[in-house]
Amino acid sequence: MTLIAEKASPAEARPRVGSDFAELGRRINQAGLMNRRPAYYVIRFALMAIVFVGGWTAFAFIGESWLQMFTAVFMALVSTQVAFLGHDLAHRQVIRSRSTSERLGWFTGNLANGMGYGWWNDKHNRHHANPNHEELDPDVSPGLFVWSKRQAGFAQGITTWFGKYQAELFFPILLLEGLNLNWSGIKSVLKPGLKNRGWEATFLAVHWVAYISALFIVLTPGQAIVFLLVHKAVWGLYMGSVFAPNHKGMPTFVGETELDFLRKQVLTSRNVKGGWFTNFALGGLNYQIEHHLFPAMPSVNLAKAQPIVEEFCREKDIPYHATGLIQSWREALTELHAHGEPLRNPVPAKV
Repeated sequence: MTLIAEKASPAEARPRVGSDFAELGRRINQAGLMNRRPAYYVIRFALMAIVFVGGWTAFAFIGESWLQMFTAVFMALVSTQVAFLGHDLAHRQVIRSRSTSERLGWFTGNLANGMGYGWWNDKHNRHHANPNHEELDPDVSPGLFVWSKRQAGFAQGITTWFGKYQAELFFPILLLEGLNLNWSGIKSVLKPGLKNRGWEATFLAVHWVAYISALFIVLTPGQAIVFLLVHKAVWGLYMGSVFAPNHKGMPTFVGETELDFLRKQVLTSRNVKGGWFTNFALGGLNYQIEHHLFPAMPSVNLAKAQPIVEEFCREKDIPYHATGLIQSWREALTELHAHGEPLRNPVPAKV
């Protein structure tokens, strides 16, 4: 669903009253949901540090064995949970200080996962500023996937083939997302312009030297290679499966839009309903609408903000979309399939 300002429906295109978000913000602040949760984050960071170190310690004790592939899967799950902490740091949910958050981000991103924190943070900030805007949001920029029928119209190269079957290939291609994140981090420190480039490169270098050394010292070369591939594949699949339901299959935009901040964020986001396990497994990002409206809100508070935001949207007649995890994937894949239709059945040029 691509929305262009000139073609948007009247309900979506009419000018909005800027005070709507301010009114919602007052309700959220009155509930104390923007307050920091230091005790929660101290416990969460401590537990994840124990699990992370414990996992690699178990890896060393198990030694040379194909059973280590189970360790690879476990560490991929842990890696994603560590990445969630990096995400909270980037939004300064943990600590108000930008510089301190950034330094801690080098540990959760570069050192722990080999993922460039600075590169990812810049990309993620641009996404938050203009979610699902095809010209401004890097998460829906043209590439291997076509995120709208408009993009399918100027697809080139491998995208013209891949786009035909992108719904079927979406989850399989996520198996490569972990390696893609690692490579993107490496590329970001190989060229000038990145803030704190030296520190970012140092932490990445330490990660890769330690990671590769551990694999090839403990395992046989064949086991080490398979471990790396399994670890990165499961990590990428997990990360992609968490982030895909947030916006994929929701309306996209091009050009100018008259939507205000509140409606722009709500209309492009999808919540995933579930209990405590869903909240844990998705790192709180299942409350994507609330997170996009209040990115600095501690993720543990998002569940409490959800009914307040939903009720406010109901009062203002703003569509608020929430569904189960499986259905969210189904909706995303259905839209991907629809966007690939012009590539599967191109309209012959008129003579």
